[in-house]
Amino acid sequence: MIPIARRERLAALAGAMVALVTLAGCGSSAAGQPAGANDTHFGGYPTWLPSSTLNYHSDTVLTGTVQRPALTNEGDAVEVKTPQWSVLVTVAGPEVPGEGLPYQAPADTCTWIVTMSGATGPAPISTADFTSIDDLGHVYRPYFVPGQPTPPPVLRPGQKVSFELRVVEATGEGLMRWAPDGRNIVAKWDFVVEND
Repeated sequence: MIPIARRERLAALAGAMVALVTLAGCGSSAAGQPAGANDTHFGGYPTWLPSSTLNYHSDTVLTGTVQRPALTNEGDAVEVKTPQWSVLVTVAGPEVPGEGLPYQAPADTCTWIVTMSGATGPAPISTADFTSIDDLGHVYRPYFVPGQPTPPPVLRPGQKVSFELRVVEATGEGLMRWAPDGRNIVAKWDFVVEND
């Protein structure tokens, strides 16, 4: 029979050997090449991830329809598709005055920049089709910023327009939404109103 102290040392040695073998395998891929040798991303992807995961890029343009509205982050583009036309839309913002102040007000003036391009047919542009909603469910109706260029009522193929929308909104999380027919939302952009 092996003494207890010796069994404990053998168990510790066996554990150390397993750890060394495991760590030795971390530096190479399944193909026997060093990890990251053919990867385009920092550190590469683990080999056990499904291949569909490897094709994901966070800056991919989403498609938004009435049946399946797109939900993305502010600043990301959405290709909105309807039976009559499609258009690429980006909503950036909100920008708020007074960033960096020690006091965070309960509400602030928010300004978003909307850019539309690549229309395949006449696409309507109206402030009535844009709404913002905060994390408490309050709906806000932005307006075109006075003194800034206002877009035409219809975006035609070959045109690109940018315009600003503004509204006073509660601080916190929210969604800017677009319903080009005035009823059915096709795209939503997530944002946070903060001035600290």
